[in-house]
Amino acid sequence: MAKISKDTALAELTLRKYEVPSRGLEKRELVRKLCLSLGLLQPGDSRDVIVDVFQILLESKTELTSTEIEKLVVKKRRSEKRELLGIAPSNIRRQILRLRDLFFVEKIKTNYRIKEHSKLRQIFEEDIERYYMNSILKRVKEYLDMADKVFDNKK
Repeated sequence: MAKISKDTALAELTLRKYEVPSRGLEKRELVRKLCLSLGLLQPGDSRDVIVDVFQILLESKTELTSTEIEKLVVKKRRSEKRELLGIAPSNIRRQILRLRDLFFVEKIKTNYRIKEHSKLRQIFEEDIERYYMNSILKRVKEYLDMADKVFDNKK
């Protein structure tokens, strides 16, 4: 019996293009659009705790533990009269991991911070655009080349 390989992606990246950001955009709305643009949040998703986690890390001048992030998320959502959806410690850690997977957040011992206190654009260009996206594009091109060979209709 032939072994069937699993269709598990080795890497995945979703990018979306939205309108040009306007100057008067509230901080939370800016982070929300950023999360939508980076595929961290789905359009129309009401479970948007990733926005609060990312904003807290962006605003923090110091490294934070996941417990501190969780407490700040709850405090922020309460002060903004938002539903307390997705605030379980396990979900907060999962959202931090998603930000780490996209290279925006790094772990220092048991604390988290924006990677090397760098600018987001620098992180995007150096880690996502040059490394992550290029490796994905290279593999897609390998599949395109293989398909061209297999389905060569030009005689």
